[in-house]
Amino acid sequence: MLYLNECALVCALGSDLPAIRRRLLVECDTGLETSDACSPGRMLPLGRVSAALPALDHLPLPLRSRNNALALAALAQIRPALDAAVARYGAHRVAIVIGTSTSGVGEAESAIAAHAGTGALPDGFHYGQQEMGSSAELLARELNVSGPAYVHSSACSSSAKALASAARLIRMGLVDAVLTGGVDSLCAFTVAGFSALESVSDARCHPLGEGRKGINIGEGAALFLMSREPAAVSLCGWGESSDGHHISAPDPEGGGARIAMTEALKRAGIEAGDVDYINLHGTATQQNDAMESRAVEALFGLDVPVSSTKPFTGHTLGAAGAIEAAFCWLAMQDDNPDGLLPPHLWNGARDPGLPALKVAEQGARLGRPVRYALSNSFAFGGSNASLVFGRTR
Repeated sequence: MLYLNECALVCALGSDLPAIRRRLLVECDTGLETSDACSPGRMLPLGRVSAALPALDHLPLPLRSRNNALALAALAQIRPALDAAVARYGAHRVAIVIGTSTSGVGEAESAIAAHAGTGALPDGFHYGQQEMGSSAELLARELNVSGPAYVHSSACSSSAKALASAARLIRMGLVDAVLTGGVDSLCAFTVAGFSALESVSDARCHPLGEGRKGINIGEGAALFLMSREPAAVSLCGWGESSDGHHISAPDPEGGGARIAMTEALKRAGIEAGDVDYINLHGTATQQNDAMESRAVEALFGLDVPVSSTKPFTGHTLGAAGAIEAAFCWLAMQDDNPDGLLPPHLWNGARDPGLPALKVAEQGARLGRPVRYALSNSFAFGGSNASLVFGRTR
Protein backbone atom coordinates (compact mmCIF):
# COMPACT_ATOMS: atom_id res chain seq x y z
CA MET A 1 0.00 0.00 0.00
CA LEU A 2 1.14 3.54 -0.75
CA TYR A 3 0.85 6.12 2.01
CA LEU A 4 0.82 9.91 2.12
CA ASN A 5 3.11 10.31 5.12
CA GLU A 6 3.39 14.09 5.13
CA CYS A 7 1.44 16.94 3.58
CA ALA A 8 2.45 20.56 2.96
CA LEU A 9 0.09 23.20 1.68
CA VAL A 10 0.29 26.87 0.65
CA CYS A 11 -2.77 28.48 -0.94
CA ALA A 12 -5.13 31.43 -0.64
CA LEU A 13 -6.42 29.98 2.66
CA GLY A 14 -3.01 30.23 4.31
CA SER A 15 0.42 28.74 4.62
CA ASP A 16 0.10 26.28 7.51
CA LEU A 17 -2.12 23.24 7.83
CA PRO A 18 -3.94 24.13 11.09
CA ALA A 19 -5.02 27.54 9.77
CA ILE A 20 -6.07 26.11 6.41
CA ARG A 21 -8.00 23.29 8.08
CA ARG A 22 -9.83 25.78 10.30
CA ARG A 23 -10.77 28.11 7.45
CA LEU A 24 -11.85 25.23 5.21
CA LEU A 25 -13.73 22.92 7.55
CA VAL A 26 -14.85 25.14 10.43
CA GLU A 27 -15.06 28.78 9.36
CA CYS A 28 -15.88 28.12 5.67
CA ASP A 29 -13.93 31.27 4.85
CA THR A 30 -13.05 31.91 1.22
CA GLY A 31 -9.51 33.00 0.43
CA LEU A 32 -10.47 34.93 -2.69
CA GLU A 33 -9.76 38.65 -2.91
CA THR A 34 -10.82 41.05 -5.65
CA SER A 35 -7.95 42.58 -7.58
CA ASP A 36 -6.90 43.73 -11.05
CA ALA A 37 -3.33 42.51 -10.50
CA CYS A 38 -3.63 40.02 -13.37
CA SER A 39 -6.20 41.90 -15.43
CA PRO A 40 -5.45 45.65 -15.47
CA GLY A 41 -8.65 47.66 -15.43
CA ARG A 42 -10.82 44.62 -14.68
CA MET A 43 -11.43 43.65 -11.05
CA LEU A 44 -11.59 39.88 -10.57
CA PRO A 45 -11.62 37.52 -7.57
CA LEU A 46 -8.20 35.86 -7.31
CA GLY A 47 -6.88 33.19 -4.99
CA ARG A 48 -3.53 34.81 -4.24
CA VAL A 49 -1.05 33.57 -1.63
CA SER A 50 -0.47 36.51 0.70
CA ALA A 51 2.20 34.97 2.94
CA ALA A 52 5.82 36.03 2.57
CA LEU A 53 7.69 33.56 0.37
CA PRO A 54 11.26 32.30 0.74
CA ALA A 55 14.15 34.22 -0.78
CA LEU A 56 15.64 32.80 -3.97
CA ASP A 57 19.03 34.53 -3.93
CA HIS A 58 20.87 31.26 -3.35
CA LEU A 59 19.53 29.77 -6.58
CA PRO A 60 20.86 30.05 -10.13
CA LEU A 61 18.97 32.69 -12.09
CA PRO A 62 16.99 30.16 -14.22
CA LEU A 63 15.43 28.73 -11.02
CA ARG A 64 14.28 32.09 -9.60
CA SER A 65 10.51 32.38 -10.05
CA ARG A 66 7.43 32.90 -7.92
CA ASN A 67 6.41 29.38 -8.87
CA ASN A 68 9.57 28.02 -7.29
CA ALA A 69 9.20 30.26 -4.26
CA LEU A 70 5.77 28.70 -3.66
CA ALA A 71 7.32 25.25 -3.97
CA LEU A 72 10.03 26.15 -1.43
CA ALA A 73 7.43 27.53 0.99
CA ALA A 74 5.62 24.19 0.88
CA LEU A 75 8.83 22.18 1.12
CA ALA A 76 9.84 24.01 4.30
CA GLN A 77 6.77 22.60 6.09
CA ILE A 78 7.91 18.99 5.64
CA ARG A 79 11.67 19.38 5.12
CA PRO A 80 12.68 17.31 8.19
CA ALA A 81 10.64 14.33 6.98
CA LEU A 82 12.20 14.59 3.50
CA ASP A 83 15.71 14.79 4.93
CA ALA A 84 14.97 11.73 7.06
CA ALA A 85 13.72 9.85 3.98
CA VAL A 86 16.89 10.69 2.06
CA ALA A 87 19.03 9.54 4.99
CA ARG A 88 17.06 6.31 5.30
CA TYR A 89 16.72 5.28 1.66
CA GLY A 90 19.62 7.05 -0.04
CA ALA A 91 19.58 10.02 -2.41
CA HIS A 92 19.18 7.77 -5.47
CA ARG A 93 16.04 6.12 -4.03
CA VAL A 94 14.04 9.34 -3.58
CA ALA A 95 12.18 10.80 -6.58
CA ILE A 96 10.50 14.12 -7.38
CA VAL A 97 7.28 14.20 -9.44
CA ILE A 98 5.47 17.54 -9.67
CA GLY A 99 2.59 18.97 -11.69
CA THR A 100 2.53 22.55 -12.98
CA SER A 101 1.21 24.60 -15.88
CA THR A 102 2.60 28.12 -15.47
CA SER A 103 6.17 27.71 -14.23
CA GLY A 104 7.89 31.11 -14.71
CA VAL A 105 5.43 32.70 -17.13
CA GLY A 106 4.89 35.55 -14.65
CA GLU A 107 8.59 36.45 -14.79
CA ALA A 108 8.44 36.45 -18.60
CA GLU A 109 5.47 38.82 -18.53
CA SER A 110 7.38 41.29 -16.38
CA ALA A 111 10.47 40.99 -18.57
CA ILE A 112 8.50 41.63 -21.76
CA ALA A 113 6.87 44.70 -20.20
CA ALA A 114 10.31 46.01 -19.20
CA HIS A 115 11.65 45.34 -22.69
CA ALA A 116 8.80 47.33 -24.21
CA GLY A 117 9.84 50.34 -22.17
CA THR A 118 13.62 50.11 -22.28
CA GLY A 119 14.45 47.94 -25.27
CA ALA A 120 16.29 45.48 -23.05
CA LEU A 121 15.39 42.51 -20.91
CA PRO A 122 16.04 43.03 -17.18
CA ASP A 123 19.10 41.48 -15.55
CA GLY A 124 16.90 39.37 -13.28
CA PHE A 125 15.29 37.52 -16.17
CA HIS A 126 16.42 34.26 -17.75
CA TYR A 127 14.54 32.27 -20.38
CA GLY A 128 15.08 29.16 -18.26
CA GLN A 129 12.63 30.50 -15.67
CA GLN A 130 9.85 29.37 -18.02
CA GLU A 131 11.04 25.75 -18.24
CA MET A 132 8.24 23.39 -17.18
CA GLY A 133 10.74 21.11 -15.46
CA SER A 134 12.00 23.93 -13.25
CA SER A 135 10.16 22.99 -10.05
CA ALA A 136 11.38 19.39 -10.13
CA GLU A 137 14.94 20.56 -10.77
CA LEU A 138 14.66 23.01 -7.89
CA LEU A 139 13.36 20.46 -5.39
CA ALA A 140 15.92 17.83 -6.40
CA ARG A 141 18.65 20.44 -5.94
CA GLU A 142 17.35 21.55 -2.54
CA LEU A 143 17.13 17.98 -1.24
CA ASN A 144 20.28 16.79 -3.03
CA VAL A 145 18.52 13.72 -4.40
CA SER A 146 19.44 11.84 -7.57
CA GLY A 147 16.34 9.72 -8.20
CA PRO A 148 13.99 10.45 -11.10
CA ALA A 149 12.88 14.10 -11.11
CA TYR A 150 10.31 15.35 -13.59
CA VAL A 151 7.18 17.42 -14.12
CA HIS A 152 3.74 16.65 -15.53
CA SER A 153 2.17 19.52 -17.45
CA SER A 154 -1.29 18.55 -18.66
CA ALA A 155 -3.13 21.70 -17.59
CA CYS A 156 -5.63 21.14 -14.77
CA SER A 157 -4.93 17.42 -14.33
CA SER A 158 -1.17 17.93 -13.92
CA SER A 159 -0.68 17.32 -10.22
CA ALA A 160 -3.29 14.58 -9.94
CA LYS A 161 -1.36 12.76 -12.65
CA ALA A 162 1.87 13.50 -10.78
CA LEU A 163 0.55 11.62 -7.73
CA ALA A 164 -0.40 8.68 -9.93
CA SER A 165 3.06 8.67 -11.52
CA ALA A 166 4.71 8.82 -8.10
CA ALA A 167 2.73 5.76 -7.04
CA ARG A 168 3.85 3.88 -10.13
CA LEU A 169 7.52 4.63 -9.45
CA ILE A 170 7.26 3.06 -6.00
CA ARG A 171 5.22 0.10 -7.18
CA MET A 172 7.77 -0.63 -9.93
CA GLY A 173 10.51 -0.69 -7.30
CA LEU A 174 12.45 2.16 -8.86
CA VAL A 175 12.39 4.27 -5.67
CA ASP A 176 11.33 4.01 -2.05
CA ALA A 177 9.91 7.50 -1.54
CA VAL A 178 8.63 10.34 -3.71
CA LEU A 179 8.11 14.03 -3.07
CA THR A 180 5.05 14.66 -5.20
CA GLY A 181 2.33 17.24 -5.67
CA GLY A 182 1.88 20.43 -7.65
CA VAL A 183 2.58 24.14 -7.84
CA ASP A 184 1.23 26.98 -9.97
CA SER A 185 1.49 30.75 -9.71
CA LEU A 186 -0.84 33.54 -10.78
CA CYS A 187 -0.06 35.39 -13.97
CA ALA A 188 -1.86 37.56 -16.50
CA PHE A 189 -1.37 34.93 -19.21
CA THR A 190 -3.76 32.42 -17.66
CA VAL A 191 -6.34 35.05 -16.73
CA ALA A 192 -6.30 36.42 -20.27
CA GLY A 193 -6.47 32.95 -21.78
CA PHE A 194 -9.51 31.84 -19.82
CA SER A 195 -11.08 35.26 -20.34
CA ALA A 196 -10.73 34.79 -24.09
CA LEU A 197 -12.76 31.61 -23.68
CA GLU A 198 -15.38 33.60 -21.75
CA SER A 199 -14.76 31.29 -18.79
CA VAL A 200 -13.71 33.78 -16.06
CA SER A 201 -16.27 35.03 -13.56
CA ASP A 202 -16.19 38.58 -12.18
CA ALA A 203 -17.79 37.29 -8.97
CA ARG A 204 -16.94 34.38 -6.69
CA CYS A 205 -17.38 31.18 -8.68
CA HIS A 206 -20.61 29.26 -8.22
CA PRO A 207 -20.09 25.55 -9.06
CA LEU A 208 -23.26 23.64 -9.99
CA GLY A 209 -25.27 26.82 -9.60
CA GLU A 210 -27.81 28.41 -11.86
CA GLY A 211 -26.33 31.34 -13.78
CA ARG A 212 -22.74 30.34 -13.05
CA LYS A 213 -20.25 32.37 -15.10
CA GLY A 214 -17.01 30.42 -14.90
CA ILE A 215 -13.84 30.14 -12.88
CA ASN A 216 -11.79 32.26 -10.53
CA ILE A 217 -8.04 31.69 -10.86
CA GLY A 218 -5.70 31.06 -7.96
CA GLU A 219 -2.23 29.88 -7.08
CA GLY A 220 -0.59 27.62 -4.54
CA ALA A 221 1.45 24.52 -3.85
CA ALA A 222 0.76 21.18 -2.21
CA LEU A 223 3.43 18.56 -1.61
CA PHE A 224 3.30 15.05 -0.19
CA LEU A 225 5.87 12.55 0.97
CA MET A 226 4.70 9.23 -0.46
CA SER A 227 6.17 5.89 0.61
CA ARG A 228 5.25 2.41 1.81
CA GLU A 229 5.65 3.47 5.45
CA PRO A 230 2.21 3.29 7.14
CA ALA A 231 0.32 6.52 7.73
CA ALA A 232 -3.28 7.62 8.32
CA VAL A 233 -4.09 8.17 4.63
CA SER A 234 -3.20 6.09 1.59
CA LEU A 235 -3.43 6.72 -2.11
CA CYS A 236 -5.25 3.50 -2.85
CA GLY A 237 -6.49 4.12 -6.36
CA TRP A 238 -6.03 6.26 -9.43
CA GLY A 239 -7.52 6.34 -12.88
CA GLU A 240 -6.58 8.28 -15.99
CA SER A 241 -8.16 8.71 -19.40
CA SER A 242 -8.07 10.91 -22.48
CA ASP A 243 -11.41 11.46 -24.16
CA GLY A 244 -9.94 13.67 -26.89
CA HIS A 245 -13.33 15.26 -27.53
CA HIS A 246 -12.20 18.87 -28.04
CA ILE A 247 -9.17 21.02 -27.32
CA SER A 248 -10.95 23.04 -24.62
CA ALA A 249 -14.38 21.46 -24.07
CA PRO A 250 -15.12 18.18 -22.29
CA ASP A 251 -17.11 15.29 -23.72
CA PRO A 252 -20.68 16.39 -22.82
CA GLU A 253 -21.58 12.85 -21.79
CA GLY A 254 -18.58 12.55 -19.48
CA GLY A 255 -17.29 9.33 -21.01
CA GLY A 256 -13.65 10.05 -20.22
CA ALA A 257 -14.50 11.20 -16.71
CA ARG A 258 -16.39 7.98 -16.04
CA ILE A 259 -13.45 5.90 -17.26
CA ALA A 260 -11.06 7.74 -14.90
CA MET A 261 -13.35 7.35 -11.90
CA THR A 262 -14.12 3.70 -12.70
CA GLU A 263 -10.44 2.84 -13.04
CA ALA A 264 -9.63 4.60 -9.75
CA LEU A 265 -12.31 2.59 -7.93
CA LYS A 266 -11.14 -0.64 -9.56
CA ARG A 267 -7.51 -0.06 -8.62
CA ALA A 268 -8.55 0.78 -5.05
CA GLY A 269 -10.56 -2.45 -4.88
CA ILE A 270 -13.74 -0.74 -3.72
CA GLU A 271 -17.25 -0.15 -5.00
CA ALA A 272 -18.84 3.19 -5.75
CA GLY A 273 -20.99 2.82 -2.63
CA ASP A 274 -17.87 2.73 -0.43
CA VAL A 275 -16.96 6.33 -1.27
CA ASP A 276 -17.93 8.77 1.50
CA TYR A 277 -17.07 12.05 -0.22
CA ILE A 278 -16.23 13.34 -3.70
CA ASN A 279 -14.15 16.46 -4.28
CA LEU A 280 -15.45 17.63 -7.65
CA HIS A 281 -13.32 19.28 -10.29
CA GLY A 282 -16.20 21.76 -10.08
CA THR A 283 -14.91 24.72 -12.09
CA ALA A 284 -18.28 26.53 -12.34
CA THR A 285 -18.06 26.62 -16.12
CA GLN A 286 -21.22 25.60 -17.93
CA GLN A 287 -19.78 22.60 -19.70
CA ASN A 288 -17.53 21.12 -17.01
CA ASP A 289 -20.19 21.15 -14.30
CA ALA A 290 -22.77 19.61 -16.62
CA MET A 291 -20.41 16.85 -17.76
CA GLU A 292 -19.08 16.07 -14.31
CA SER A 293 -22.41 16.01 -12.52
CA ARG A 294 -23.81 13.59 -15.11
CA ALA A 295 -20.76 11.33 -14.81
CA VAL A 296 -20.94 11.34 -11.00
CA GLU A 297 -24.65 10.56 -11.04
CA ALA A 298 -24.10 7.68 -13.46
CA LEU A 299 -21.51 6.03 -11.19
CA PHE A 300 -22.47 7.08 -7.66
CA GLY A 301 -26.11 8.09 -7.79
CA LEU A 302 -27.31 11.09 -5.80
CA ASP A 303 -26.53 10.05 -2.22
CA VAL A 304 -22.76 10.57 -1.86
CA PRO A 305 -21.78 14.03 -0.51
CA VAL A 306 -19.90 16.19 -3.02
CA SER A 307 -18.33 19.62 -3.06
CA SER A 308 -16.11 21.83 -5.15
CA THR A 309 -13.50 23.61 -3.05
CA LYS A 310 -12.46 26.04 -5.79
CA PRO A 311 -14.51 28.91 -4.25
CA PHE A 312 -12.00 28.74 -1.36
CA THR A 313 -8.80 28.89 -3.40
CA GLY A 314 -9.64 29.74 -6.97
CA HIS A 315 -8.79 27.25 -9.68
CA THR A 316 -5.08 26.65 -9.15
CA LEU A 317 -4.73 24.94 -12.53
CA GLY A 318 -1.71 22.63 -12.49
CA ALA A 319 -1.69 22.60 -8.69
CA ALA A 320 -5.43 21.97 -8.28
CA GLY A 321 -5.26 18.18 -8.13
CA ALA A 322 -2.66 18.23 -5.36
CA ILE A 323 -4.30 21.03 -3.37
CA GLU A 324 -7.65 19.27 -3.47
CA ALA A 325 -5.94 15.99 -2.54
CA ALA A 326 -4.57 17.86 0.48
CA PHE A 327 -8.10 18.92 1.45
CA CYS A 328 -9.16 15.26 1.34
CA TRP A 329 -6.06 14.38 3.41
CA LEU A 330 -7.02 16.98 6.03
CA ALA A 331 -10.59 15.66 6.25
CA MET A 332 -9.28 12.11 6.85
CA GLN A 333 -6.97 12.86 9.77
CA ASP A 334 -7.55 11.70 13.35
CA ASP A 335 -8.60 15.21 14.43
CA ASN A 336 -11.79 14.90 12.36
CA PRO A 337 -13.57 11.95 14.02
CA ASP A 338 -17.05 13.21 13.03
CA GLY A 339 -16.20 13.33 9.35
CA LEU A 340 -16.68 17.07 8.86
CA LEU A 341 -16.61 17.57 5.08
CA PRO A 342 -15.11 20.32 2.93
CA PRO A 343 -18.21 22.43 2.16
CA HIS A 344 -19.59 23.57 -1.14
CA LEU A 345 -19.65 27.37 -1.10
CA TRP A 346 -22.50 28.72 -3.20
CA ASN A 347 -25.76 30.66 -2.92
CA GLY A 348 -27.88 27.51 -3.02
CA ALA A 349 -29.46 28.32 -6.39
CA ARG A 350 -29.13 24.90 -7.99
CA ASP A 351 -29.05 24.66 -11.78
CA PRO A 352 -32.28 22.79 -12.57
CA GLY A 353 -30.70 21.36 -15.70
CA LEU A 354 -28.12 19.38 -13.70
CA PRO A 355 -28.54 16.18 -11.67
CA ALA A 356 -29.37 17.01 -8.07
CA LEU A 357 -26.10 15.87 -6.51
CA LYS A 358 -25.94 15.77 -2.70
CA VAL A 359 -24.03 18.97 -2.04
CA ALA A 360 -22.07 19.10 1.24
CA GLU A 361 -23.37 22.31 2.79
CA GLN A 362 -21.49 24.18 5.54
CA GLY A 363 -21.25 21.97 8.64
CA ALA A 364 -22.06 18.74 6.77
CA ARG A 365 -20.55 15.72 8.52
CA LEU A 366 -20.77 11.95 8.30
CA GLY A 367 -20.92 11.31 12.05
CA ARG A 368 -17.86 9.05 11.70
CA PRO A 369 -14.42 9.29 10.09
CA VAL A 370 -14.15 9.60 6.31
CA ARG A 371 -13.08 6.16 5.05
CA TYR A 372 -12.75 6.77 1.31
CA ALA A 373 -12.65 10.01 -0.66
CA LEU A 374 -12.42 10.52 -4.41
CA SER A 375 -11.03 13.64 -6.07
CA ASN A 376 -11.47 14.57 -9.74
CA SER A 377 -9.23 16.63 -12.01
CA PHE A 378 -10.21 17.23 -15.63
CA ALA A 379 -8.19 19.22 -18.14
CA PHE A 380 -8.17 20.70 -21.63
CA GLY A 381 -7.83 18.14 -24.39
CA GLY A 382 -9.77 15.57 -22.38
CA SER A 383 -6.96 14.74 -19.95
CA ASN A 384 -8.79 13.22 -16.98
CA ALA A 385 -7.53 11.94 -13.63
CA SER A 386 -9.31 10.64 -10.53
CA LEU A 387 -7.69 9.73 -7.21
CA VAL A 388 -9.08 7.59 -4.38
CA PHE A 389 -7.78 8.12 -0.85
CA GLY A 390 -8.36 5.68 1.98
CA ARG A 391 -8.19 6.10 5.74
CA THR A 392 -6.06 3.29 7.11
CA ARG A 393 -6.79 3.35 10.83
